[in-house]
Amino acid sequence: MQFSVGDIVMMKKNHPCGGNTWEILRTGMDFRIKCTTCGHLVMISRVKFEKGVKKIISSNTSNPSNPDVTDVSDLKK
Repeated sequence: MQFSVGDIVMMKKNHPCGGNTWEILRTGMDFRIKCTTCGHLVMISRVKFEKGVKKIISSNTSNPSNPDVTDVSDLKK
């Protein structure tokens, strides 16, 4: 699965506030995500994040800095 900053994902487990949707703020070896219900920020490893994701609710696949580039492999050319 491909994740990008701005995506809203649904996790398998609920947050203590009752919400289970999260906004991705940072990607890489670890993810920074924000609960869309209460705004709590969490840093989580990529492995744990990928195991906990149930589905992507809304995807932010556009790249505002360069709309022609949609994949990192395009940058290496």
